[in-house]
Amino acid sequence: MKIERGRPGFLTDWRPNAKLRSRLELLRYRVLGTEIDKGILFKLVVYFVLINVAFIYLKPILYMVTTMVKDAKNILDPSVIWVPKSIYLGHLQEASHMLNYGKSFLISVSLATSVSVLQMFSCAIAGYAFARLDFPLKKLWGALLLFTFIMPPQVTILPTIMLFKQFGWMNTFLPMVVPALFGHGLKGAMFVIIYRSFYSTLPKELDEAARIDGAGMLRMFFRVMFPISRSATVVVLLFAFVWNWNDFYFPSLFMFTAENVPLSITLARMAGEMEQAAGAGEITVYAESIKMAASFLIIMPLLVVYLFMQRWFIEGVERSGLVE
Repeated sequence: MKIERGRPGFLTDWRPNAKLRSRLELLRYRVLGTEIDKGILFKLVVYFVLINVAFIYLKPILYMVTTMVKDAKNILDPSVIWVPKSIYLGHLQEASHMLNYGKSFLISVSLATSVSVLQMFSCAIAGYAFARLDFPLKKLWGALLLFTFIMPPQVTILPTIMLFKQFGWMNTFLPMVVPALFGHGLKGAMFVIIYRSFYSTLPKELDEAARIDGAGMLRMFFRVMFPISRSATVVVLLFAFVWNWNDFYFPSLFMFTAENVPLSITLARMAGEMEQAAGAGEITVYAESIKMAASFLIIMPLLVVYLFMQRWFIEGVERSGLVE
């Protein structure tokens, strides 16, 4: 049968329509993808969500950095919001002086490092016991551990203060250091759970081989189990250091009249002094910039630590059981 094109009553050629349909199908596959996560449209939505979430987290940091380098002209100029017309670094020097930065920095490093290391060892031992050993009332102790994790610290803070006051530990570092020695401290229950999750994934043959070689429980832990838990240890150390570095609640309760205090306390005292000065009529346009400079000086060491440890931290999160 002869096929003619475009004449009424006759069949038309189907090939151009087939080409059009194939092109539309190809375009649909490229936009939507053969699967829901393969198309361009899905990727655009994902990138849009990620960019907005990243901006939510980065906006305070960008505001802090741009505000602390503004001079008086930029601060009083309403057209200057994000990018200042000139860079002024004098606020960093003034904030460092008001924070007594050198002394407070050493105190913060010493306190956060000592507490983090003590929590690492004590929580590793506790996590190993819950994961690999059998002892009486194991499930009950595990439930109590979980209860301490979900219970807010404000519930026990009053008896804790009374206890430490009887010991004569107020205005010292002992209320933060001693609990860490016994696997408690800030977020101690969470660190025990992290180690327990990691040790639970290890094969039982490691314990059997160590027992055949005559290793006891402690030797088995320090010679076999703890060295291979490097991924979990990196996560615990970094979390513990960051949380203890930023902690203001417990130091403010136990060291409220001490002279040698970490940076979190000196920042709060500096902000209080500036508010009192503003209430007395001593208003300065540099107050906000000095506060932002002080905040930058406090978080800068954490950024440096994460910059050098990010590879081990990401590897540790993947291997320690925090993510599936």
